[in-house]
Amino acid sequence: MNEIGRLDIEDRKELDAIISKIEKHLDKNKVNLAEKKLAETSKTPNYFVREYLGKNIAKIEHQDKLTKITEHMLQHKIYGVRATAVFYLYNIYIEDTDKVFEILERTFDSVPWEVESIINDMWKKIPVIMKEKMQSWIESENPQKRSLSFHGMENIARSDPNFIMDFISKVIDDDTMEVQKKITHILTQVARVNPVIVFPYIREWLSDADEKRIKTIWVSMKKLANIVIQRNRRERSEEFILLTQQTISDWKNDENDNISQMGERLYRIITR
Repeated sequence: MNEIGRLDIEDRKELDAIISKIEKHLDKNKVNLAEKKLAETSKTPNYFVREYLGKNIAKIEHQDKLTKITEHMLQHKIYGVRATAVFYLYNIYIEDTDKVFEILERTFDSVPWEVESIINDMWKKIPVIMKEKMQSWIESENPQKRSLSFHGMENIARSDPNFIMDFISKVIDDDTMEVQKKITHILTQVARVNPVIVFPYIREWLSDADEKRIKTIWVSMKKLANIVIQRNRRERSEEFILLTQQTISDWKNDENDNISQMGERLYRIITR
């Protein structure tokens, strides 16, 4: 199997054969052999192998034994082994939201890529619950956890942009780089699909912004201004182009210095 990249038919056949061997070991109560085989296969840099393993061992018999095996695997020194275990536990407890979050709370710093993937999936499936849960994550003292609270939120950019903007308002001045990067990313994503909602929020943040906040907003607005002048129309809608241009023009003439200076800088981008 490839060390990177998506799985082809032959890769999936090979993994299915390995999963079948694991199931046979468990049939004979050879739990140590089953864990050894699963761990050996999980020691891969290929995300898609780990995802496939975790999802598909959740479909075989002996889930009580596999749950114990994967709980043990969460403590393994190798990333891929821990990651496969997280994917398995997510698929086993997928209907038990509290249990899933208990697992994510334990593993967000040890398998961050997989936790990001799971959080993104949950935003698609249970956005109402995610809104509630991420409200507590954003209050965490751990900056990594705070930054993860934004991951996947673009999935509700069309359906509930006000929630996202209110959410950002709580941490717009967060001191950590991880959170600032997430803020600029999500701002860009939401503004592209709902500019009429986003720009008034940004204007309000700018009106009394310090240097750090201005820098955060500049990163997002600069990306948006550059999208306006791109030739590839797939990246932008006519509504987005017109509203962004009008907003920049309005800001350029605003009485507030922060807003007018931002407008001037952005205007130079869209008219060059």
